[in-house]
Amino acid sequence: MAEVNTKNCPKPLSADPYVDERESMVEMQIRRRGVKDEQVLRVMRIVPRHEFVPAQSRGFAYADEPLAIGGGQTISQPYIVASMTAALRLCGSERVLDIGTGCGYQAAVLSLLSREVYSVECRAELAKAAAERLERLGFHNVQVHCGDGSLGLKEFAPYDAILVAAAAPSFPEPLLDQLNDGGRMIAPIGTEDHQDLLLVIRHGGDYSMERHEPCRFVPLVGRHGWKDWELL
Repeated sequence: MAEVNTKNCPKPLSADPYVDERESMVEMQIRRRGVKDEQVLRVMRIVPRHEFVPAQSRGFAYADEPLAIGGGQTISQPYIVASMTAALRLCGSERVLDIGTGCGYQAAVLSLLSREVYSVECRAELAKAAAERLERLGFHNVQVHCGDGSLGLKEFAPYDAILVAAAAPSFPEPLLDQLNDGGRMIAPIGTEDHQDLLLVIRHGGDYSMERHEPCRFVPLVGRHGWKDWELL
């Protein structure tokens, strides 16, 4: 079971009116759907999701749905964030690669359950805003990079866990190559309209796979996704 990385817990908010909403989110939306990892549940209670959504959407920050964050991107439904995180079975010592930074919420959750997180976002404006937000909130073990997420970040590989928060037609080959022996990667794999969450585990030169639930994510942009990120 993962241990929460208390050194990187967010700075306490002087007044947080959303504590009860986060508790309800965890109990009603996440635990009841089968996520049992107590440390993942604890982290979902800690990370202030309302800080990662546009001001006009704060009233819906803890709703059981994805929310638009601009640039055609979304912050994932809370349950999906928790489910994907739990599937990685983090123990707190991992180097994690997060593909599709968006607003930075998923990276923040991962940061409290791992040693360090490298996150890649193809849209420069989102990458910049996410990096500033994570720093302001105290998630200091996250590095945000702008680039083609389907290529990963070879310079910091190998990774013990990789989370892909965008739909791909198959597991991108560069990401498989950057996975450590024994490492896990979870990603939504399928068509642009429908995917299943698949977990792949590396065993030397071989891989095993677990199928999780159906889902629907925005498409992965990049050489091994649906279109070249440089065309954005």
